[in-house]
Amino acid sequence: MLQSGYHNRSFSLYASMGFVFRETVACVQGEAILREIPGHPVREATDADLHACDELCRQVHGVDRGGEVADALKQGTARVVEREGRVTGYATDLAFFAHAVAETTPDLQALIASAPAFGSLLLRWCLASGLGVVQLMSLMSVGLYNEPEGAYLPSILQ
Repeated sequence: MLQSGYHNRSFSLYASMGFVFRETVACVQGEAILREIPGHPVREATDADLHACDELCRQVHGVDRGGEVADALKQGTARVVEREGRVTGYATDLAFFAHAVAETTPDLQALIASAPAFGSLLLRWCLASGLGVVQLMSLMSVGLYNEPEGAYLPSILQ
């Protein structure tokens, strides 16, 4: 009950500062799945992928997050999924302070399934793959908001 009350106070605080509720997201955790999705090869991202990642993020969210992708490249955590020789999704990592963007749900599933480890993700397919919900959260924004036009995993920093 204390946690619920805390959540309500926190939600009210953000609403009073102009944030608008967009959707509920679930933070899930579990063991790495370590499998491939046929037709969706995943590999470590390189500097040459930065432009494609920026374009993909603009396509899905209306803005790019090139700085975060560049940081993930330096840290060695960025991964991309390809179809027909082009980048169709990327993840800066699969964790609470990271994000992922993809053209389709299978592209996103490929990134999740191939991850060597992760700290948080999103729902139905993850549950069927053995992951479990550990926390529900509210995705909120202030100012301009573009409804995503693709698959994505938000970060706590988004």
